[in-house]
Amino acid sequence: MYLPLEIYIRKGKIMNIIIKQKMNVIKSLLDDIETKQLQRYGHVQRMEEGRLPKEVMKWRTPGRRKRDRPKLTWAEGIKGLMEEKGLMEEDWNDRSNWRKKIL
Repeated sequence: MYLPLEIYIRKGKIMNIIIKQKMNVIKSLLDDIETKQLQRYGHVQRMEEGRLPKEVMKWRTPGRRKRDRPKLTWAEGIKGLMEEKGLMEEDWNDRSNWRKKIL
C-alpha cells in the first residue's frame, strides 16, 4: 500500500510546491518584488528633473566598493530585469504600456 504523496515525502509535512499547486499560486514572491522594483523605477523616471528621488537614483558613489559588497548596483539589477522582460529605456514614458509590459 502506498502512502499519499504529501505524507511520503516529508512524514506528515506538506511541501510548499504541493500547497502552491492546491492554491493555484502562479507567481512567486521574487516575481512580485521584481514587478514592484520596475514600477518604482518607472515612477521615478517620469518625475520632473531636480526632484530628490530622481537625483538620488542618478547619483553614483565615487571610488571603489568595499569588500563583501554586492557586485551589482540596484540600477544594474533594474537594467537586467528590463532586458529579461524586453523593455527599452524610454518605455517608461507611456505609463499604461509600461504597466502592461511589467505585469
